[in-house]
Amino acid sequence: MDSQKINNSTEKIIIDAIEELINKMGLSAKAEIKEIIPEEQEKIICNIESLESNFLIGQYGANLQALQHIARLIIRRKIENRINFILDVSSYRQEKDASVVNLAKNMAQQALHEKKAVTLRPMPPYERRLVHLELAKNNQVKTESIGENEERRIVIKPLDLV
Repeated sequence: MDSQKINNSTEKIIIDAIEELINKMGLSAKAEIKEIIPEEQEKIICNIESLESNFLIGQYGANLQALQHIARLIIRRKIENRINFILDVSSYRQEKDASVVNLAKNMAQQALHEKKAVTLRPMPPYERRLVHLELAKNNQVKTESIGENEERRIVIKPLDLV
């Protein structure tokens, strides 16, 4: 990704579009670019602060997920280059991600200690991806997703059982 893709102009377009979207929902909020993470592609984390943060997040982050999807669609029409960004509200997603990663590590240790497969609770695709990516770093366990739709979950298996 060009380093020119994410500049002050791009940041302003993202912030303005998100604030306008939330205003059109009848809410007030202040958006800010929290950080830019350089990876294979740079990723922008845009945090929203609002008195209505519970409504913006929704149950288990469902509203936040939907809001991010809509914001991405709007911003892709305003910016020529595809920008990869994550929407967060009052750092909810950041804390949730850390919690999911800690759960994955703890359950991997449990699987290794008990020498048997451990099945996690059903998770949305984004959270399952976090678990798979985190545990791919551990060469003692293997992960796989099982189940369908809302019941899709991850099984963590010690490699000596595979």
